[in-house]
Amino acid sequence: MGDTLREKVTFENQRGDQLAAALDYPSQGTRAYALFAHCFTCSKDSIAAYRISQALCGQGIGVLRFDFTGLGGSEGDFANTNFSSNVQDLLAAADHMRKEFQAPQILIGHSLGGTAVVAAAQYIPESEAVATIGAPSEVDYIRHLLEEQSSQVEASGTIEVVLGENRVPMQEQFLEDISRHRMEACLVNLERALLVFHSPADEIVGIDQGQRIFELARHPKNFIALDQADHLLRDQRDSEYVAQVLAAWVSRFLDTTGTEKLVDSSG
Repeated sequence: MGDTLREKVTFENQRGDQLAAALDYPSQGTRAYALFAHCFTCSKDSIAAYRISQALCGQGIGVLRFDFTGLGGSEGDFANTNFSSNVQDLLAAADHMRKEFQAPQILIGHSLGGTAVVAAAQYIPESEAVATIGAPSEVDYIRHLLEEQSSQVEASGTIEVVLGENRVPMQEQFLEDISRHRMEACLVNLERALLVFHSPADEIVGIDQGQRIFELARHPKNFIALDQADHLLRDQRDSEYVAQVLAAWVSRFLDTTGTEKLVDSSG
């Protein structure tokens, strides 16, 4: 498909914050677009996001990956965000794509980003396929990751939480918000092709979470076990494997009768 091009993109979320994004697309024309949601407290420039975008571009698919509110290059205060605002950010990204070039037919999410794209799919009617990578089956699973720190948040109202290599501010409203979401209905009624990636060696989100996502969703669906991969896919072989499998899989669910040309969003 030729070289991969990249364009810096910004769009506004519902709160009026400017969110930073990167649009990767093949130079020879784009036949479909994907929207990528990064893992919790990560950014659009994570290794997994980058390699997956490159592989999809090789199949003629453009990818918009963006930083959620308060992370990376995006405006806003992360301490005021929650799962609901993540879903709203995804819908704002999809709306920007719809207006400026083409709505996403593929939704991809890593970790909590995977749970978010499942929740957002029903509000993006153009989406035809959803892929999750190391995603929890329930939003409230993140309370398990916080363990003792969540009780400190509830006691003091706010705290700086350590998640892997990141230190992030957390407020009680975040815990209240995740308690309100139930993903079972979203999965049962997904009505889109689903591909679940999960590693038996994932120490952050156990593989039972990926299995439950797969069990609840209806066909067509596939499950790919990522033997020995860590949660962030830091090993190049793991992230490239996910990228290659995903690129091959999405081609089965796209209309390839025509080629969409990129619309220059700079005006």
